[in-house]
Amino acid sequence: MDIDNGASTALLTDQYELTMLAAALADGSAHRRCTFEVFARRLPNGRRYGVVAGTGRLMDALADFQFGAPELAVIEGFSDARTLAWLRDYRFTGDIDGYAEGDLYFPDSPILSVRGTFAECVVLETLILSIFNHDSAIASAAARMVSAASGRRMIEMGSRRTHELAAPASSRAAYLAGFDATSNLEAVRRYGVPGAGTSAHAFTLLHSGSDGEHEAAAFRSQVEALGTGTTLLVDTFDITQGVATAIEVAGPELGGVRIDSGDLGVLARQVRDQLDRLGATKTRIVVSGDLDEYAIAALRAEPVDVYGVGTSLVTGSGAPTAGMVYKIVEVEGVPVAKRSSHKQSRGGTKKAVRLSRATGTIVEEVVYPAEGPAPATNGFHSRELLTPLVRGGKILDSLPSLSDSRDLVARQLISLPWEGLKLSSGEPAVPTTFP
Repeated sequence: MDIDNGASTALLTDQYELTMLAAALADGSAHRRCTFEVFARRLPNGRRYGVVAGTGRLMDALADFQFGAPELAVIEGFSDARTLAWLRDYRFTGDIDGYAEGDLYFPDSPILSVRGTFAECVVLETLILSIFNHDSAIASAAARMVSAASGRRMIEMGSRRTHELAAPASSRAAYLAGFDATSNLEAVRRYGVPGAGTSAHAFTLLHSGSDGEHEAAAFRSQVEALGTGTTLLVDTFDITQGVATAIEVAGPELGGVRIDSGDLGVLARQVRDQLDRLGATKTRIVVSGDLDEYAIAALRAEPVDVYGVGTSLVTGSGAPTAGMVYKIVEVEGVPVAKRSSHKQSRGGTKKAVRLSRATGTIVEEVVYPAEGPAPATNGFHSRELLTPLVRGGKILDSLPSLSDSRDLVARQLISLPWEGLKLSSGEPAVPTTFP
């Protein structure tokens, strides 16, 4: 969730974290040194990889995680004076390491390692998970769509299908995963994502009245305002007539036509043939309307130039959360682990390396004790996955930019074994092992 810049993020949390804090302060355990780790026990059903997203947003949120008078006024209704006094002075002073934003992850990958006192770490749980679960779900779905599109332009246009504060975060995650632009202007302002957008059916209908359908008047108005490089929506009425009218009004140099309904594959072929006959050989075809990675893949052989994706993207294409958890794994240097059925965790602070062939293809991810020796590479190239993000409570200045993370996603997708890019259900593309 995004909030206004400069506003406190401290209440983006669950009450149970503060009840644990109160009890730990009372019994003296609050100041024990601990490690918490973020990981996903499994990938969403059928998925073969995940994309780490949200790190940059977490760093921004962490900087504003402090309890002022408005926040304390909410908490005093259920907490005690000792806890309120501790929260009043709260600043995270620990260390955080994490996978680079834009890197891939697999089941049990230790995506984030948070170290400090129990008190200062436990209150961050909901903030961390809400950001990473949302952004990683969107980025993981977006990466599958980008792969299915095979290099064709992708526009994120899901703002009207998600919460208004989640929309810019979704745009950012989609751009990180390889989308080219967004319709959401707050994402343009806040994150520098390129913007895109033209018109909807309402604009065409606006120019119609009791005397008939004046599609040409709508197109003419749009072209006069935005130039011939604009994209005209041609399926409000009859699509064949709409294409003819669009070229009649704008000429063969029209930038694009958009199709938002019907059998997109059949219509794209028909529209391409019609445009070419009219001399508009460079006019692009943009398609939208309930697209997901499977629909995009099915259109791969069709003359589609641009995909506009909304609902499926901002809902994670069936997996709206990445299923990540935030678990304590070490207390005062002693490994601790949860043993509940189907919810086990592995104790101890960890590091991870990814092994790959000389060609760059990943073969294995190895998770090992942070204080232990690095695992044998067996002749493979080895890359450390956890990088410093925060030291002594200070957010490091050397963190990658959104553009850097976007480039990393593209490189890592290329490094997957070929079967890892399949859209069909299957096992994770890379095994995670624990020596």
